[in-house]
Amino acid sequence: MEKIYNPHALEQTWYQTWEKNNYFAPQGEGEPYCIMLPPPNVTGSLHMGHGFCFTVIDILIRYHRMQGRRTLWQGGTDHAGIATQMVVERQLMLEGKSRHDLGRNAFIEKIWAWKQESGGNITRQLRRLGASIDWSRECFTMDDHLSNAVNEVFIRLYEENLIYRGTRLVNWDPKLLTAISDLEVVYHEEEGKLWHIRYPLVNSDEFVTVATTRPETLLGDVAVAVHPADERYQHLLGKQVQLPLTGRTIPIIADDYVDKEFGSGCVKITPAHDFNDYAIGQRHRLKPVNIFTPDAHLNASTPNAYQGLERFAAREQIIHDLEVLGLIEKIDKHVLKVPRGDRSGVVIEPYLTQQWFMKMETLADPAIKAVTNAKVKFVPEGWSKTYFQWLHHIEDWCISRQLWWGHRIPAWYDENGQVYVGHDELDVRLRNKIPSDVLLQQDNDVLDTWFSSALWPFSTLGWPEQSKDLSTFYPTNVLVTGFDIIFFWVARMVMLGLKLTEDVPFKEVFITGLIRDAEGHKMSKSKGNVLDPLDLIDGIQLNDLVRKRIHGLMQPAMAQKIEKSTRQQFPEGIAAYGTDALRFTFCAFASYGREIRFDLGRLEGYRNFCNKIWNAARYVLMNTKDKDSGQTQQSMVLSLPDRWILSRLQDTIQTAHDTLAHYRFDLLAHTLYEFTWNEFCDWYLELSKPILTSADSSEEQLRGTRHTLIFVLEQLLRLLHPVMPFITEEIWQRVAPLLGIKSATIMLQPYPKFDALLKNSAIESELEWVKQFIIAVRTLRSEMNIAPGKLLTVLLRKGVSVDKKRYYNNANLILKLAKLENCAWLAENEPHPESATALVGELEILVPMAGLINKEEESARLAKEITRLLKETERAENKLKNPSFIDKAPAEVVEKEREKLTEIKMALKKLQEQHERIVI
Repeated sequence: MEKIYNPHALEQTWYQTWEKNNYFAPQGEGEPYCIMLPPPNVTGSLHMGHGFCFTVIDILIRYHRMQGRRTLWQGGTDHAGIATQMVVERQLMLEGKSRHDLGRNAFIEKIWAWKQESGGNITRQLRRLGASIDWSRECFTMDDHLSNAVNEVFIRLYEENLIYRGTRLVNWDPKLLTAISDLEVVYHEEEGKLWHIRYPLVNSDEFVTVATTRPETLLGDVAVAVHPADERYQHLLGKQVQLPLTGRTIPIIADDYVDKEFGSGCVKITPAHDFNDYAIGQRHRLKPVNIFTPDAHLNASTPNAYQGLERFAAREQIIHDLEVLGLIEKIDKHVLKVPRGDRSGVVIEPYLTQQWFMKMETLADPAIKAVTNAKVKFVPEGWSKTYFQWLHHIEDWCISRQLWWGHRIPAWYDENGQVYVGHDELDVRLRNKIPSDVLLQQDNDVLDTWFSSALWPFSTLGWPEQSKDLSTFYPTNVLVTGFDIIFFWVARMVMLGLKLTEDVPFKEVFITGLIRDAEGHKMSKSKGNVLDPLDLIDGIQLNDLVRKRIHGLMQPAMAQKIEKSTRQQFPEGIAAYGTDALRFTFCAFASYGREIRFDLGRLEGYRNFCNKIWNAARYVLMNTKDKDSGQTQQSMVLSLPDRWILSRLQDTIQTAHDTLAHYRFDLLAHTLYEFTWNEFCDWYLELSKPILTSADSSEEQLRGTRHTLIFVLEQLLRLLHPVMPFITEEIWQRVAPLLGIKSATIMLQPYPKFDALLKNSAIESELEWVKQFIIAVRTLRSEMNIAPGKLLTVLLRKGVSVDKKRYYNNANLILKLAKLENCAWLAENEPHPESATALVGELEILVPMAGLINKEEESARLAKEITRLLKETERAENKLKNPSFIDKAPAEVVEKEREKLTEIKMALKKLQEQHERIVI
């Protein structure tokens, strides 16, 4: 092995080997295990959320593959309707063209060409992350068989009257000229104004005052509403007000929606341009008045003076005209949440338009029962409340989008506007017996991207055909995703899965937290705090990082601030940490928490962990290669350290299985780290050195320790492999032959299993005593500033009978690792020189101070330790005097606290005696 671990020299080579040999495909005849990749946008690049989520999935996939399951990680990408269309439209703009210049068919061909050339960026990045996806089955939501599934679902649900066409209020993007989903609307707090406007009563000097942040929508008002219990306005109910600037009169109505304590208690009702108002309008049968064109200019339903004005220009004119008429009562500064399109950046309008909708109420009930009856389980369970909250208040889903790229709605119209639904025009004619001379025109809209995504768990497996893959891998085992799309994706997959396959799409849903920066801020381009996973893997120079962060900013004025903060945070750029270190970091962060602060310091620590594993493997190989390590089947003798590490390995194996079963990846990382670094590397390897180097070690002992070194390392590599696939494969290839293992890859080896015969608590207790002895001497040496290499003489006194037995059984280890010249036992009352004292249970370890120890320093050390133990004694005594603790705590907990107090008092007494001797 190379002296220095270099991840870049091996990662891509190993991935290519795995993929070339088709190791990611389902293997064998074991129980099926399947996870669906949440399909990233075909336009996308790997971001920290992807890196985190996909690492978690890959850990599960690799683990279950090693468990002998027939494991499928089904991958693929989403066509991302709006995002992809925007990318290609921008390219056309650079050529001075628009999509309308090309026409629909030519434009779609251009998108397909772009997809072939540039659309695979994220799949290449996934390979860099080590994702063991079965790439031979990779799907794209616009593939023929997935598109066929989309059409089939639309047709079936339309025929059951679950899909219909109607005019309703939707989120409308005036720049992209399409309806968009709630998920595509982002809310920004912005400084605005609240205008208080007087609406005069008809045939009266009275007026009512309404407050609005959007005065231009006044032109679409159809009523003023007050609370039915508001005594101030009881006399006005049923009367009419003069709607300013319009010449129209509108009624004053009563509705419970109105908050009589807010503002004047009067609310303007504009059903065509506000979701809450739309609901009120339906309750009171008010006819909505739409005042906007699709591109947010005022239309012919408004007075002539405002027609054709852009909405914000119209706002200014309307405010001016109201002020002239004396109808502006006051204007307040007001911070409001402004809805903007996440793609276009423009303010979104609630807009009344004709769209296709899916009825959701009948689909929601079975989806609710699926989670209630635990056919689908959320982990952590608390996220089911979010799921229920949406489903219990669900509204019909607007499934149409005014785009060209996507699944075109499979509906055709004749010249009379009659609609017909089918897979294609020929299918429509055959289903409905329509003659060939009747002209049919297909609907221009496409389906919401979430429609095809909702079919992902079964459409990718061949549905509507009853394929072998579908019967084998559906329902899938677990969905791993973020909490932000429980509404938009998770719930819809459950609803449509139950409707179309009569089974749930997955049995469990593991909800991950949101990756934030080290200060807890959401990572965003506008904040300039985004980290690219590939930059953490490969490293990036400071100037390149700055350029990357300020390129293409929506607000160029932020560039200087972002550059300054980046240079302060990363003065040397970002070092290359390698994939395994990043994956282990993601694993360590994957708790049940809602948010995760990504700390680069943790990543650096886990890069050091990789180095530790590498160096440990080099030590093992140097001490076992070309030596008899049990391969000859000759007898072996296992030392105490050998049996100890084998026993500790069993606990690690058991905990690894348990943490993976409960999706506690953070605890898995902690367990593997502790065993690898502290028990295997720091202790066992050190304990093996006296055995391997001592002239007194027999050949059987040497053989036993060599075998244990290789065996434990090989088992450890398997334990680590799902989290750190590259370094484990590289080392395993060197270790496996020494154990006679003939296999091409670690990833197809069994995951270690608990062996009760190797678990030995007595051995662990004895080795723990040895460790405590060595630690006690090292601590004294450190505190008294004794040179690390200086051999010491140590005196031992008191203790219990087992202490002496343990010492003599392990003297060779203790003398070597504690750096002792000799060690002598004192009789019960035998005098001893002034010494520094440490305790291992009741055993006193004395290091004579003559020529070694400063008397004043040792006195100060003992005094400090005595003070600490006095505080511990007081705390424990108070706890045991507390009736609440005694009555409520389990008996074993109370007894343990009493035992702890007894031990503290014994230690305190001994230290006080030692302190008195030094002072005298």
